[in-house]
Formats: sequence, structure tokens, C-alpha cells
Amino acid sequence: MAIMSLLESISSPRDLRALSRRQLEQLADEIRSFLITKVSRTGGHLGPNLGVVELTLAIHKVFNSPTDPVIFDTGHQSYVHKIITGRAGGFDSLRQKGGLSGYPEPAESEHDWVANSHASTSLSWAEGLAKGIRLRGEDRTVVAVIGDGALTGGMAWEALNNIADNDDLRLVVIVNDNGRSYTPTVGGLANHLAGLRTDHRYEKTLSLIKRTVTRLPLIGRPAYDLLHGFKTGVKDVLAPQSMFSDLGIKYTGPIDGHDITALTNHLEQARQYGGPVIVHCVTRKGRGFQAAEENEEDRFHAIGKINEFTGEPLSASVQATWTDAVAEAMVQLGQRRQDVVAITAAMLNPVGFGRFAAAFPDRIFDVGIAEQHAIVSAAGMAKAGLHPVVALYATFLNRAFDQVLMDAALHKAGITILLDRAGITGSDGPSHNGMWDMSLMGIVPGVQLAAPRDQTRLVEALDRAVDVDDAVTVIRYSKERLPDEINEVAHVGEGLGRVDVLRRAEGARVLVVGFGQFVGTALSVAERLNDQGVAATVVDPLWALPVSAELTSMASDFDVVLTLEDNLVEGGVGQRLRARLADEGAAAKVLTFGIPQAFLAPGSRDEVLEEIGLTAAQVSLQALGVVLNDAEAEQHTESTR
Repeated sequence: MAIMSLLESISSPRDLRALSRRQLEQLADEIRSFLITKVSRTGGHLGPNLGVVELTLAIHKVFNSPTDPVIFDTGHQSYVHKIITGRAGGFDSLRQKGGLSGYPEPAESEHDWVANSHASTSLSWAEGLAKGIRLRGEDRTVVAVIGDGALTGGMAWEALNNIADNDDLRLVVIVNDNGRSYTPTVGGLANHLAGLRTDHRYEKTLSLIKRTVTRLPLIGRPAYDLLHGFKTGVKDVLAPQSMFSDLGIKYTGPIDGHDITALTNHLEQARQYGGPVIVHCVTRKGRGFQAAEENEEDRFHAIGKINEFTGEPLSASVQATWTDAVAEAMVQLGQRRQDVVAITAAMLNPVGFGRFAAAFPDRIFDVGIAEQHAIVSAAGMAKAGLHPVVALYATFLNRAFDQVLMDAALHKAGITILLDRAGITGSDGPSHNGMWDMSLMGIVPGVQLAAPRDQTRLVEALDRAVDVDDAVTVIRYSKERLPDEINEVAHVGEGLGRVDVLRRAEGARVLVVGFGQFVGTALSVAERLNDQGVAATVVDPLWALPVSAELTSMASDFDVVLTLEDNLVEGGVGQRLRARLADEGAAAKVLTFGIPQAFLAPGSRDEVLEEIGLTAAQVSLQALGVVLNDAEAEQHTESTR
């Protein structure tokens, strides 16, 4: 008979409470093996979760989830939490359509309170929950786990400022300090934490006090506990904790985040304290997987499918990505122009700025998880005579909208914003689809936004963008593989107003307008319409915003105009073109195809596009129905004259 593993016996956090220290350590090893096996097959956030195994076990041994809410910042470090709360059986479908989310998801479990997957929000959620619990008079403690660089985000410090003003708030803030976000965490805060994590004077001194005092007759352990209660004063001398103590929040640590006994002891003390406590844990991202630990770039922060033994990717990249193209273009641009500087928000390598950093180390600025600061800092650099290029994931531009509007655009700051992962990204779920940016940027006065269709057009857009010194320029592109070059057969206009004709059909009454990644789809739609006897012309306006007079004039010559964009339909460029045509009295019927105003469930990009009706087959079928109905109506009108 096969012997059941400890992991197989865990279906809820209660099952941890009867386990000995040795059993918990065995369970930690089993969970690491489980994670490496499962995540290597599906892809996902492996490194962060390998680093929080013991910490998550200790949390669930000490606190009573879901009565005690546990909030994970960013949420990608919640896989161990999912395993302990009865979802180990779902890991074969991790980040797949209809499967287990890669982030906390309340629809999956009562143990997940918040579906959070943008950084630096956990402390605000936890503070609000704790205040609500206090007002309701309930005996519960809220736990917030924040790490992977999330403390570099300003919102976290706004929350800490409010937490410090509530000394009876039952809230435990666990700082999971692994020194990294995607790559090593940067900034003064990170440097301060690094100093704490490497200064052992406090722990050694406290250990000496414990050994000495507990031997004294009559006093013993109570005296040690009393001294431990006054540890803030000791720390001020031995290892200054001004970062937190000046806020007035009780602090304990730094603690070895892989020592289950130490973790449970400190967390139990924090739970009993009855007010806000910060528990500082030092962990190692990627712990237990040699390939991850030796990967200095990101410790396998997020992976595709890999060999579970070697860490090697299972499918070699056979085609460059848009990010690769940006990496190459930025280095070439940096060589030509000394005024170009690059800014990233804790994603140096994911956005393709690693090569620029290596070539121009004095002209790269990683500001941490602080998109708002990145935009305003860029505006300041522009004011000083530089041309900053800020690279963000498209979904994270949402966090800096006010800064784009009021600090950059209002001041006519010549900055360029590169939006990686624009459009449907798929497996990371609703929070990571870059589907809002064109609608948001469309209401910013003076903004110029390009959606290039291939690498050549990307380079052209970037070259033009850095020449603009009195407006915000934005370039958006997909996370998909670069398409083959798509050349025009003709073009109309120049500069911002240029419209490339990619397919011309004589006598066509249908115009298909493709933007960015959907230019290829637009060409496929035209082919399908042609197969059904409907001639269609295809165009690409490289600069999608503002909607140009050239595109409007061209579209007014057609009976039916189809627009395809990897962005919301609401407020998108298709709707803007329709409004322009209506204002000019054009009779063209405009059909806008894009992303619906909804939070889209996880799935592959192709699955999501199929679900929302944005495949070439679905678009052409719908368009064909409109064209044929219009033709029938026209014939009926002619026959009744």
C-alpha cells in the first residue's frame, strides 16, 4: 500500500495545527516539489512562491483563515496559500480557461478575500477590513503579506500612514523581504531593508539576553518576555529601525523567513499584541530550485513551460517578440541620441530595457513599483532638456493616468511612453489585459498614440516620438511574437496623418481599418470577404490618435467601414472615427470591433479572442451579414422606384 504524503493530508489550514515542527518542514519540502512539477508544466509565478512556503505555512498555523482575512499583495505569491486551502487538485489547470487563477480569486475560495493583482494595494485593503471588523466588534485579526518590491509603491506608504494612526487596529503586516520585485528591488527603501537584513547585532544581542536572563532564578522567562516587549528601544541602539518606528508601528524582525519555528513564534506574538505590528521576514526567491536560485535575472519570477529538473524552456523561441524589437531599437536610439534616457518601474528586463541599461548605465532609471512617479519624473527630465522613454505594461498605465494628464500633457512635456503587453494578454486574467489605454489616452489633450503593425513601423514610430518635444507620445504593442513585415501598396498623407494602404480592391465599397496587432486580422477579414464576393480595401493608420483628417476623408468614400482594435470598443479609435464621420455628414456605416467593456476571464489569447468574437472568421461573418443586408435593402429600394 502506498504511503500517503503529508501534502495529500492537507485540505484546509486546520490540518496544519496538529503538525510538529519536523512535519511542517517535511510538508514545506513536499510543497516545493509540487510547485516545481506543476508550475513547470503550466507556466506561472514560480520563484515568488518557492520563497514563501514556510512563511505561508506559519501564517496558516497561527491565524484562523478565513475568519482572519489574509491579503497577499500583488497576489502572485499566493500559490502556497491555494494549496493549503484545498486547491492543490486544480494546479493542472493553473492560469488556463476555466481553471485556477494565478492570483487570489474570491470565486474560488472563501479564503481569498481580494482578487488583487496590481502591486502595493494590500495594506489599504487590510486597513479597511481591520477598521470594518473593529467597528463591528468582531474578534478577528487581518494579515497583509507585502513583498516583491511592493513597498516601493507610494500607495503602501499612504496606508502605513493611516495604520499608524490607529493603535488598536488588529492588523499584522508581514514584509516578505526577498530583495527583489522582478529583479533586485531598487531605491532607498530597498537599501534600508538590505541594511536591516544583513545586520545581525540585534538578533545576537537578543539571543544573549534570552540565554542569560532565562537562567536567573525566580525571574527566568517572564523577565525575558518583558525585555522582549521593550525591544524597540534595544533596536534603536543596535540596528536602527527608524523606517517603521518613526511611524509609530510596532516592529519585529528581521526573521529568517524559512525558519518555521521562528516565524510561528513571532507571528503568534504579533497576533496577541492587539494593535498594528510589522513582522519583517527575510526570504529567498526561488528557494529549493537550483535553476531558479542561480537565475540572477529574476529568479524565475514568471515562467512559461520549463523542464522541471533543469529549468530550461520546453519550447525554444523561434521568432522575436515586440519586446525584443524594442530592446534593439532603444539601444540604436541611445547610440544616436545622447538626450534619450530610459525609465522603468521595477521591470527592467520584462520591458526590454536590460540591453539599454548595459550600454548606457548612466541613462537608465528604475524607479521601483511607482508608475505615477515614473511619469512625473520623466516630465521633470523633459523640462531639463532630455527626452525620457518610459516603458510600462499597458495595464499599469491605468495607475498613472492623472500624472499623464495633469503633469505631462498639461505641461506639454516631451516624453514617450512605451506600452508593452497591450491588448489581450490572456492567462493572467482581467487585471493584466492591456485593454484600457487607447480609450484613456483618447481623452488626453494633445496626446499622440501609435499602434505599429510590425517592427519597421515600431522603429519609425519611436524615431518620430523622440523628436516630439511638446507633447506626450505613446506607442503600444502586444506581448505576442512579431509578425512578418507587412508592406503597404500605397499611402496617403505624411507624419501623424499618414495612412498606409495594405490591400486595394477595385470598386470596393468596404474599408477595413486595422490597428496594431489587429492589422493581420484585418487582412484576413478582407480575404474572407473577397472569397464571398465582397471586395474590401485594408488600411493602417500608424498613428491611431488623434484620428486624422486623412483617415476620415478616405473612410467617407466607402459604404461600410470596419475598425479592428485590441482595445475597448467604448471610447476606442473606432468610435472616434465614427463620430468624426458623423460630424462631417458622411454616410458610411461604421462597424467597430474591439474588446467589450467587461473583466475577461483567464485563458489563452486565442481562447479569449474567440470568446469575445474577435477572430477573423467571426468578424468577417458579422460584416458580411451587414453588407448583404445593405445590398438587399438597396436592391429593394431600386425595384420599388
